[in-house]
Amino acid sequence: MLQSLTISNYILIGSLETRFPEGLVIISGETGAGKSILLGALSLVLGAKAESSMVGPAGDNCVVEATFGMDETIRSILREADLPYEGESLTLRRTVARSGRSRSFANDEPVSVSVLQELSTRLVDIHSQHQTLLLADARFRLQALDLWAGAGATRQECALAWNALLEAKRQLSTLEERFSNAQKEQEYHSARWEKLSQAQLLPGELDALEAEHKQLSHAGEIKQLLCAAENLLAPEEEQTPSSQLHQAARLLEKAGRFIPSLEPLAGRLESARVELEDIAQEVRSAGERTEVSPQRLQQVEERISLLYGLLQKHGCTSVEELIAERDRLEGLVLDATQLGGELQKAGARVEELRQRHAALCEKLHQLRGKAVPGFSEAVQQQLRQLELERALFCVSLEQGPAGPDGSDAVRFLFSATGAEPADVGKTASGGELSRIMLSLKSVMARFTQMPTLVFDEIDAGVSGSTADKMGSLVCEMGTRMQVFAITHLPQVAAKGNAHYLVRKTDGSTSVQILDHEGRVQELARMLSGATITPAAIANAKSLLTI
Repeated sequence: MLQSLTISNYILIGSLETRFPEGLVIISGETGAGKSILLGALSLVLGAKAESSMVGPAGDNCVVEATFGMDETIRSILREADLPYEGESLTLRRTVARSGRSRSFANDEPVSVSVLQELSTRLVDIHSQHQTLLLADARFRLQALDLWAGAGATRQECALAWNALLEAKRQLSTLEERFSNAQKEQEYHSARWEKLSQAQLLPGELDALEAEHKQLSHAGEIKQLLCAAENLLAPEEEQTPSSQLHQAARLLEKAGRFIPSLEPLAGRLESARVELEDIAQEVRSAGERTEVSPQRLQQVEERISLLYGLLQKHGCTSVEELIAERDRLEGLVLDATQLGGELQKAGARVEELRQRHAALCEKLHQLRGKAVPGFSEAVQQQLRQLELERALFCVSLEQGPAGPDGSDAVRFLFSATGAEPADVGKTASGGELSRIMLSLKSVMARFTQMPTLVFDEIDAGVSGSTADKMGSLVCEMGTRMQVFAITHLPQVAAKGNAHYLVRKTDGSTSVQILDHEGRVQELARMLSGATITPAAIANAKSLLTI
């Protein structure tokens, strides 16, 4: 339940702090006094849209704070949002700057507006003056019937199944599009991939082939050069450069016995001799390896020509890019062959989910069908207690296109005279719509477990004894939950456990809880207008004692 409401600098409310009791709470005041402002402040702290026009003249921001009792449902929401959930009460606060930017808090911890809105669905149900328009809302009619039928869990399960079905259909559509495109291009991609695959491409291959081609095309010249170098390094006669170096080293060794500084020169000559022999051996080996092979040269030229042709055809600059293109084309070719199997699985998944959703739709239809007579009778009995003695109210349950709420469409049929019922939107007057909505809310309140219900002039369009009956019904609802009734009717106002008066003084709105004498005066004003007569006073006292 709503325990307290604190408002600062909100539109015409400069400062307000008030506490609320359990049961039926009446809020009244003259037209324009600011009752709707009070309701707007409560809506703001429950997550309604914030606007800069909400900030009053007394500062650069406004603050609205509300404290509620906390049950396990609220604790679970706070726990999931990683917010403090200890204690017996929940405090929500909303600040709005003159720029229109707002900040939200739950138990002094910053939260998003979406968290406030989720909490509000478990804290307060606000029935505004124009909520009779909900009677034209197909989902509201389903919700009302489902509450009576106890179909909430099945309806939620149906919505989950519907969402899963939509996602499976989306995936199937994507696969179908991919499969269609893959089929159209499969032959083209396959031919290109096959050419690249047959080429057996190797990274770095082109550079190696071009180097080999350079050697093969000059093989004769290379062999001549190597033979000449070998003859110079290792001629056939006895006095080779190596032997000459060896002899010079021996001579220096002998001279070194007399001049010690010559001994290292002998070692250096010996090292030069060894290096010279190694070089000669490598030149000999290179000459032996160098072959003049026109056949191999032709093979290399053909391979290079193939690679350059593929590079040009595929718009690549290296063999590595050709390999990447080959792998990409391979993926496309595999897509065309593998997607068929994936498509079949996706289609089977869609059909499985379709059948599951259809089964839940049928289960909902059965639950609703069983609930229709009892629900219709309960609402009709409430209407007849509100001085519509001949009223007929029934529910028409029709099956239509499947959706998240099942495949049923609910129509409310009504007749105030006992004639054949017709669509409520075409047959009910404004006062009758108010009574129908109150009756529905009364029936729904038995199942919603909502701690607080706010009626904003639900009694609009009724008066006299009908208003008295509506007051009694609202009062009866107040025995099961906290009910706020913003009203202009004294017959309703007299039923409350507590009565708050909203008045405007010097352009500022204030809220005052009335004692017994204050209630008498306010009821008398509601009965007689600006001039309070003794008869109105007497009537007000009698209303309070009924």
